[in-house]
Formats: sequence, structure tokens, C-alpha cells
Amino acid sequence: MYNPESKIATEFISDEEIRSTISYARENSNNKELVEKILEKAAEFKGITHREAALLLECDEPEIVERIYTLANEIKHRFYGNRIVMFAPLYLSNYCVNGCVYCPYHAKNRNIRRKKLTQDEIKAEVIALQNMGHKRLALEAGEHPLLNPIEYILESINTIYGIKHRNGAIRRVNVNIAATTVENYRKLRDAGIGTYILFQETYNKENYLALHPTGPKSNYEWHTEAMDRAMQGGIDDVGIGVLFGLETYRYDLIGLLMHAEHLEATYGVGPHTISVPRLCKADDVDTADFENAVPDEIFYRIVAVIRIAVPYTGMIISTRESVKSRERLLELGVSQMSGGSCTSVGGYVKEEQPEENSAQFDIADHRSLDEVVEWLLDLDHIPSFCTACYREGRTGDRFMTLLKSGQISNCCLPNALITLKEYLKDYASPSTRAKGEAMIKRLLEDIPNEHARRKATEYIGRIESGERDFRF
Repeated sequence: MYNPESKIATEFISDEEIRSTISYARENSNNKELVEKILEKAAEFKGITHREAALLLECDEPEIVERIYTLANEIKHRFYGNRIVMFAPLYLSNYCVNGCVYCPYHAKNRNIRRKKLTQDEIKAEVIALQNMGHKRLALEAGEHPLLNPIEYILESINTIYGIKHRNGAIRRVNVNIAATTVENYRKLRDAGIGTYILFQETYNKENYLALHPTGPKSNYEWHTEAMDRAMQGGIDDVGIGVLFGLETYRYDLIGLLMHAEHLEATYGVGPHTISVPRLCKADDVDTADFENAVPDEIFYRIVAVIRIAVPYTGMIISTRESVKSRERLLELGVSQMSGGSCTSVGGYVKEEQPEENSAQFDIADHRSLDEVVEWLLDLDHIPSFCTACYREGRTGDRFMTLLKSGQISNCCLPNALITLKEYLKDYASPSTRAKGEAMIKRLLEDIPNEHARRKATEYIGRIESGERDFRF
């Protein structure tokens, strides 16, 4: 039985409904009248259902595909403009008790170097990230009840928020750790986290169990219902995602959108973010062992369809993707990306030798944060280091209400320009600084609210004089 309002995993993610949807999409992929109606509905910028999204994904007609891309671009700019929020992952520990066959952290891997950061080592990593210019981190750790207990995570969050180095500060810590209890989610909320992130990996239960043969993560229901417990624990900004390539992309796209529909139906607010990682090579993991690899053109269409289906949700792309793919995805819906990333434990301070590898996966974009920022400026995107909404309590349904009404634009553009100014003043290369200053001067005039425009101009002047941390 499919029931989006149920809190039972196999009811809000119904295998029968997913397979029925795949059949429906295949049967109607040449129904131009139906496809046209879905595109008309999508053009209202209010989203479409998982069935409608599956049908759009199934259409191969070049004209329809181009319309999907164009519409995704329009929706992205309607709600997020040219702003791209920057972040970096911070790996605390790669000790893990799970047996996930696609992840080098799995317990049986004897090749990878295991490491857990001390609080002093975390401080050193955070200072290194602050010296790049980062203000927002995604905290990562393997699942190990003894070595990575919730107390260690909480202590680490407290350490991160407490580090002030020169003009640096981490203002938002998002957390990507294993599914846990309502009580522990309350503790994470009280620690001041931003978004709680957990990837489903795949929504196909049978395949999920095969991919996770041992460890706590092998419990499909416990993992899939984690966001419900996070919501019950008071975390109203949650981020979902799948690892494309573990299952057929059709199945997991539908499951992903059904999960978003479930959160909306049950809690009145969908996911704050959706991540779209693709399976890539890593230590002890060979992508040739997996038969569901997603080629670029299909991947681009997946991202565009997600943007159309959930227009209010932020979309994240990591350095798993090449520069070419990241540039294409910017136009199709991505609103957040990492820069200058390292997926090793302790890797921001110490450059590892190959035999010391502790990385979770191989990255494809090796550019520094400054190189990524300059690249975004060249593409006329605004690199944003904004964390204002979380710090002003604009989370959950409050954030979504402002986004859906369009009122959030009175905050987002000023905050993006203010935080970009901080970056340019404190961290940018001369070339990046010149391009960024020109963009700020030009875009200040585009702030629609006169009061906000005056205040933003004032704040930018005060940043130039040495003050920091203004926000709308």
C-alpha cells in the first residue's frame, strides 16, 4: 500500500508504486498531449508529482528535452537567482562498523588508513578551512558506536563553532552522520546544527539489503525513516539524496521524489536540500562492479527533472563531478556546491601520500576554493557564503513560506553580496577580487527593496573598513 502520509518506510516508499510509475512513464512517453500538460503545470513553478516527473524523464524527443532544460533553468533563477552557496566537507573519522560494498570505509577494508581526529586536530582543520574563506561545513563521519559516538560529534560541533581565527568563523555546520534516535537528533538540534543530511543510497529495499550486508545501516526501515525521527527531534531542515549508480536511475529518482512528497505531506515542509552524487571510484571500490552507471546526458536530465519537481529545494553538487559537469549542472538546478574539498580525514592540514589514503572517494574537481570562486564569477554566478537564514531562524516551514512567496529575495541577494565582499577582502587573489568587486558594484543596483539596497551598501562599506558579519 502506498501512503505518503504514513511513517512506515515501505508505505511512503512503495516498491509497487515505483514499479507502476516506471511502467506508466514508459507507456505514455509518446503521449504528447499528456507531456504538454505536465510541462504547462511545471511552468507554474509549484512542482509536479513523482509520476509526472518520471514521464518527463522518459521522454527522449530532443525538443522536449530542451524544454525541460529551459524550464529547469527558469525555475532555478526564479527562486535562487545566480547565487551559488559554497561549502566544504570536513571528515572527522573513517572508522565504521558497516559493510557497505560501495564505500571504502566498510569494516572489512584493510587497505584504507583509519583515522579519527582529536579536538586539536579538528581545530587545525577548521583553521585551514577558514583560511581558505569557508563559512559553512558539512561534517562527515563513519558509523562506529564506540569510536564515533554522538558525544564525539557534539563535542566536535562545539569545537568548530568556537574557533575564531583572524576574520574566519564557521557560521553553519551541517551534519551528515548515520541514522540515529529522536533523542540524539534533539541533541544535534540543541548543538546548533544547520541541516541534517543523510543519503538513502538506494530506495530499492532488496538491493539496499544486498548493498548493506552487515552493520546497523543494514536495517532499511531504520535508515529510511531517519528523517521522520529528525523532524520529531526538532530538526526542520533535512537533506536527502541517493547515490546514483547503485540502482537504476529511474527507480531511485522516483523514490527520491516520493520521499520529498512524504516529508511535505507529513510535516508540511519538504527537504531543505537534495544531493545528487554519482558512484565514483574509491579505494577498494571499482565502479566496473556496478551495472547501473549513469551517463552524463541522463544525469543532466535527472537534475533538471528534480529541479522542476521540487522547485523550492536547494540542490547540491560535490567535487565528485568534473568541471565540465559542474558547469552544466549550474544551469539546470544546482544551488550549492563544494569548493577546495578534501575527502580524507585530516587532509586539509596534511597532504597525504598515496599509501596513506583515507579518502572516501576520488574527487574530479581539484581546484582551490579561490579558483572555483573566480570561475563562478566568470560564469556570472554569485559565490555566496551566506548562513543568514539558519542564524535568523528562517528554517523549515518559515524558510519555505518565504521562498514560495518570493520574499526571500529581499534577503538572499544582499546577503550573497555581503558575504562575497567578506571573502574578497580577506581571502581572494587579486584577479578574483577585481572581478568580484565589479560584480558587487553592478548587482547592488539589482536589490529590489530600496531600504535593503541602502543597508547592503552601508554594510559593504563597513566591511571594507574592517567590520564583519552583517546579515539580513
